[in-house]
Amino acid sequence: MDLVKPIPRPSPTTRPFWDGLNERKVQIQRCDGCDSWVFYPRTRCPSCLSDLLIWREVSGQGVLYTYTLARQPTAPHFADETPQQLAVVELDEGVRMTSTLVNVEPSDIVIGMRLQPYFDQVTDAVTLLRYQPG
Repeated sequence: MDLVKPIPRPSPTTRPFWDGLNERKVQIQRCDGCDSWVFYPRTRCPSCLSDLLIWREVSGQGVLYTYTLARQPTAPHFADETPQQLAVVELDEGVRMTSTLVNVEPSDIVIGMRLQPYFDQVTDAVTLLRYQPG
């Protein structure tokens, strides 16, 4: 039995992030009240509670903060991706994103390695942000 993988469903708050990925851009919010970078998308700044959050394009580059190799599928839908290379990436702006690593052998993964975005077009409407060495 083939399982269909779950895909994100953008909300009004997250739509700019997903629209940017479809255009091969990484966009995160910046607070005009206190100049903090904000991720995950939200309606108020977690630092100052301002609602002056503006979407800004960033390079998406960063470093590997931590990772794990999931040798058992995290859900049946992901059995074809084992071992899953689950990662937390710290962008150059300081925010951290959970993602997956691609185009790298598990034995070559090193905490602190430089990473760059890999835009994975999974449907006509949805692009996932994964990361690869760079």
